[in-house]
Amino acid sequence: MNADHFADATLVVLGHGTTQNDGSAAPVFQHAAELRRRRIFGDVREAFWKQDPQVKPVLLEIKTPRAFIVPLFISEGYFAAEVIPRELGFSENRILNTEHARLFYCAAIGTHDLMTGVILARAREVVEKFPFPRAPKPADITLVIAGHGTERNANSRDSIERQVELIRAQNVYAAVHAVFLDEEPRIPACFALAPTRNLVVVPFFISDGLHTQEDIPILLGEPERIVKQRLAAGQPTWRNPTERNDKLVWYSPAVGTAPEVAEVILERVRESSRSRGDETQT
Repeated sequence: MNADHFADATLVVLGHGTTQNDGSAAPVFQHAAELRRRRIFGDVREAFWKQDPQVKPVLLEIKTPRAFIVPLFISEGYFAAEVIPRELGFSENRILNTEHARLFYCAAIGTHDLMTGVILARAREVVEKFPFPRAPKPADITLVIAGHGTERNANSRDSIERQVELIRAQNVYAAVHAVFLDEEPRIPACFALAPTRNLVVVPFFISDGLHTQEDIPILLGEPERIVKQRLAAGQPTWRNPTERNDKLVWYSPAVGTAPEVAEVILERVRESSRSRGDETQT
């Protein structure tokens, strides 16, 4: 597929957005900027569900015959799979023909198989960057994928549990487990789950927001007062590695900020173009 294939299309990178944390929007702008730099699409736009620029006005401004909306979400959960496509008027096949353009609503990035590589890269990089006293081998590490989880939609945890299965099958790490903020097993359970002294926690979140910078470090045992002081000073809220509960714990940045995610977004567009009635354009 050549780089000009999407010259007649607009890419819309869609985030949840929030008015409570400025950093939550950063990955949307980060990956949109990278894909804009590659000059693959006729246009690249940022959009959000809960903050400006909001997705509905953005879609009305599209000037190309096609547009691909890629949800920068971890799972096919409550918002990505139910609320947003319904409110935007998409049918079950996630195609919407408007008087301006043909819109394609792609699958969430977090459920793509390429995310396995993103998680492994995050885990590897944080240990290599902070090799104190020396970088342990993966066979001596328990990898923990930390997710949000919600009881509103069972699919919310599916993408994380699937990644656990995929990584376990590679037999790289001593053990691989999933823990959650709002479901069992909870974040603090990682210490009991880990059979090794070395523990690498990778947050399966889109942005380095309050959950990843504040909630999870506190649940891992960092004093709330220290976390808030570091946050206010613009410092990392977790020092790698930190010893907690007789474990040496490395804590990586969120998966959604990894540069490899731009390729995941692009692959979601390719899939949607091939499989949803757009074959004449390929």
